[in-house]
Amino acid sequence: MAQVLEMVRKLQDNVAASRTEQEKMQTELAASQSRNDELNRVNEELRRTLQTQRERASESGVEERVSKPPSPPRTFFVPFSPEVMGTAVPPNLVGVKASFTGVEDPEAHLTAFHTQMMLSGDSDAVYCKMFMSTLSGIAMEWFVSLPEGLITSFPQFSKLFTEQYIVNKAPAVVSYDLFDVRQYQGESLKDYLIRFGAQVVRLPSKDEDMLVHAFKKGILPGPFSESLIRSHPSTFAEIRRRAVAHIVAETEVSEKRGSAAPPRPRGG
Repeated sequence: MAQVLEMVRKLQDNVAASRTEQEKMQTELAASQSRNDELNRVNEELRRTLQTQRERASESGVEERVSKPPSPPRTFFVPFSPEVMGTAVPPNLVGVKASFTGVEDPEAHLTAFHTQMMLSGDSDAVYCKMFMSTLSGIAMEWFVSLPEGLITSFPQFSKLFTEQYIVNKAPAVVSYDLFDVRQYQGESLKDYLIRFGAQVVRLPSKDEDMLVHAFKKGILPGPFSESLIRSHPSTFAEIRRRAVAHIVAETEVSEKRGSAAPPRPRGG
């Protein structure tokens, strides 16, 4: 009898639990139906709003702009004009090896660029594109920041470039700067001649008497400086020729001193 009562009790508990579960499911179903009704209502209002906008746009002749999503904004602008952009770079044109990062001398970079491009004989537009390829780092950031279509010719491009980086321009060498070029202790005549000649090249104008005097004043005492005193050169080109001859002679003497003399053969 007790077993029967226990079975009846368990059955009643199961029926109660099932009823509770059904009530919970009905509650969730009602909530879901309510959310669906709300979404349907919002969608219907949105559809009506869009329909109203299309009808108004159709009446004003701008339906296409309303119905189509706006184009994404451009994030990269090319400063070249359409004419420059429309000119193709010849496929056989060798790239320029010069590079400008934003810290070099702009005029020196332009000189190196012209030197490498002078034999190509291409158009002004090709010069613009090839010069752009030499920019990198901060210089490239400056280039892409220019207004779209601004650059129409290479002379204009060169002027903008030089003005932007004029602070990097090396100071002009004046004549009296040569008197600051002195031969270091232990420096060879060849190295001193190279350093002095590099400054001479940068001079806008050259006074031969001044060049000779500055070179003689900067050289250390020695056989070559004594030869310049004994026979005064008239031009810096003469100093260069005599220096080369002196360097060759010194090299031969040094090699001769370093070679061992052969032993005297014994008598028969």
